[in-house]
Amino acid sequence: MTIRFDGRVAIVTGAGNGLGRAHALGLAGRGAKVVVNDFGVARDGSGGSLTPAEAVVEQIRKAGGVAMADGADVSNFAQVWAMVECATKAWGSVDLLCANAGILRDKSFAKMEIADFAKVIDVHLTGTFYCCKAVWDGMRERQYGRIVITTSSAGLFGNFGQANYGAAKTGMLGLMNVLAEEGRKHNIHVNAISPTAATRMTEELLPPQALALMKPESITPAVEYLLSENAPTRTIMGAGAGSFAVIKIIETEGVNLPESDWTPDAIAAHFAEISDMSKARALQGAFEQTQKYVGQAAARAGVKL
Repeated sequence: MTIRFDGRVAIVTGAGNGLGRAHALGLAGRGAKVVVNDFGVARDGSGGSLTPAEAVVEQIRKAGGVAMADGADVSNFAQVWAMVECATKAWGSVDLLCANAGILRDKSFAKMEIADFAKVIDVHLTGTFYCCKAVWDGMRERQYGRIVITTSSAGLFGNFGQANYGAAKTGMLGLMNVLAEEGRKHNIHVNAISPTAATRMTEELLPPQALALMKPESITPAVEYLLSENAPTRTIMGAGAGSFAVIKIIETEGVNLPESDWTPDAIAAHFAEISDMSKARALQGAFEQTQKYVGQAAARAGVKL
């Protein structure tokens, strides 16, 4: 079955260059009407121009697609709200959101200024929240929505010099988890993409032969799948250079200790067993962890719950 987006309206943020541009072109090529959002800033968030977004819109239109340019700053909720209102007024709805916009202000933690941390959090984490918030009520009313947020291996696995970026990108997973849970009964699916590609953000980090393999277009199929009608929800997909994977946050089965062993010494003595990954699994919600721990304690105490 061919995945199509005919009749759907999509917003792609940060769509003037790199990944966002590839996502906007891909969605438009499969029938979506696309709001090409880009504040037109430099990699560190300075400046501002609508020219990159307008160039992508022109490319979409020349290919027979439908698109509009928007220069909303995702860290400004009034501008994000106005963008969603404009799309809804023009096309009737916003069905799909790809929250992709971002900036970099990389420095080692020792040298990182407070403003560098705050601005990256503001654009990536708060900006993603603003975009989701602005489309949420409409998606609930129409009982349909697909949202993809953009996380990163810098937060999932760590990367030197990116305390601000890594914190923001991993914070977005908490947002995804909760929105997926709250959106489920309204047919709103919320997923995350963890991409690696040759973009303005990576061009100085990798050799040319590696960059040649990492086209932004190699990420877009995963985004399109996660925005499709039959997409999963609460899924993190990794993608890059034509490789696709699913990333899970898992917890070991753990060990319940008697109250007499509620000491750091006992934890040290049992740590190999506590950290045994053989029965580790991804929990489906916060309360599942609580239920597991209480169940283990009840079994030890011989208490029937």
